[in-house]
Amino acid sequence: MEDAFAMPPLVVGDLRVDLPIVQGGMSVGISLSGLASAVAREGGVGVIGTAGIGMLEPDGYQRPREANLRALRKEIRRAKELSGGRGAIGTNILVALSDFEDLLRVSVEEGADMVFMGAGLPMKVPSMFGEGFAAVRTKFVPIVSSGRAAALIFKSWAKSHGVIPDAVVVEGPMAGGHLGFSREELKAPPKLEDLVLQVIEAVKPFEDLFGRKVPVIAAGGIYTGEDIYRFLKLGASAVQMATRFVVTHECDADLRFKEEYLRSREEDVVIIDSPVGLPGRAIRNAFLEAVERGEKKPFSCPWKCLRTCDHQKAPYCIAMALTSAKLGKLEMGFAFAGQNCFRVDRIVSVKELIDELREGYRRAAMADQPLSELTR
Repeated sequence: MEDAFAMPPLVVGDLRVDLPIVQGGMSVGISLSGLASAVAREGGVGVIGTAGIGMLEPDGYQRPREANLRALRKEIRRAKELSGGRGAIGTNILVALSDFEDLLRVSVEEGADMVFMGAGLPMKVPSMFGEGFAAVRTKFVPIVSSGRAAALIFKSWAKSHGVIPDAVVVEGPMAGGHLGFSREELKAPPKLEDLVLQVIEAVKPFEDLFGRKVPVIAAGGIYTGEDIYRFLKLGASAVQMATRFVVTHECDADLRFKEEYLRSREEDVVIIDSPVGLPGRAIRNAFLEAVERGEKKPFSCPWKCLRTCDHQKAPYCIAMALTSAKLGKLEMGFAFAGQNCFRVDRIVSVKELIDELREGYRRAAMADQPLSELTR
């Protein structure tokens, strides 16, 4: 019997995922096959973060491009094996990465169910695959921060190649990591609810033109099952959550990284200026305080992993800092985190977290029903 108060599935074309929850892709080793497969086993979309994925390979600093591709293949294969065919496995690839195209091709070759593309507008993706694009099974999902950005991507794909993305993530200003908003915009940030409605409106003409549903996935600051219900009722087809999944046993980061979340207070969550030219949200620590005082952290750049990074002027290498943090060496780096990270008070399993989110969603759905419906 169908449960009227359960979360609905996420349907992206011919891909059906039981749970409308996308685990946000966290790069430099935070979400690898361990976390992604655990989320997929619970029926959601587990996502592998690809930026700097090869830095922990034996030749990660000597042959970074080859190491990244090798590590990504390994992680996708392992995640698919561990997930046992449940849920979906995706990758998150920054458009600003120097090896964006290579990582995208590997994701498709290895059969990733979905590819999430942020930190830039992925205008040229269809042309990479030419006439074979329509036959690619992988679903392509840009990450945007406005309806305008969504419209630009959809219009470009439709005009140039006669196709549109399979879904779209709209990420609001409460997200962790690099943000799609300027410092000025973050002084009076837009509400995620408003952004979701803008993106739904922006993609509607393309849904009508191509005769198919384009799921809009809400992201940035979503914390509870009640939050999930609210955004799905608003019109989103799913949500993306990252911060909650960091503090799980299956997260691929070191325990000391997770403990940064547990020790954080609301005032510790700050906006920083990343060396790659974007503002980012992180947990304040001694490393960031030293950078704020003007201290420079010496480093040699093995290759320009991000097109937007001026490594000669950067006070530190963000890839090295984040890799150090992933390994628990917080004196040499820092943790990116969403605005709500201070609310986390314990480490749980992915199953426990998903069960909690399901129950919160159910409570909200039941509370939203008229008494007559509940007693029918």
